[in-house]
Amino acid sequence: QVQLVESGGGLVQAGGSLRLSCAASGRTFSSYVMGWFRQPPGKEREFVAAVSRGGSNTYYTDSVKGRFTISRDNAKNTVYLQMNSLKPEDTAVYYCAAKSAIAIITTTAYDYWGQGTQVTVSS
Repeated sequence: QVQLVESGGGLVQAGGSLRLSCAASGRTFSSYVMGWFRQPPGKEREFVAAVSRGGSNTYYTDSVKGRFTISRDNAKNTVYLQMNSLKPEDTAVYYCAAKSAIAIITTTAYDYWGQGTQVTVSS
């Protein structure tokens, strides 16, 4: 069982930055692929970024490439999402998720989810 707790959301103006953190419980954090997803108001949850178990491989949805960076610190059981050049369309509830897998996946078929953190970008 893995418990995930996100933090770092908030209100920011367009062009600004935020860093989301996701702290995981348990001693097997390094065995999980970690992902970030978001759910804009009135829309379905969508993939944002994922990082491999060791942190060497990452994958991003096209709309955030060059602006967002996912990383992880296995010693701290934490995954991060650095978000720069934020746009109003990035407004959403952001969720981190854990998947017991070897390779990165971009669907919502993750095993564990956090409660989410709100990110609001004003124009």
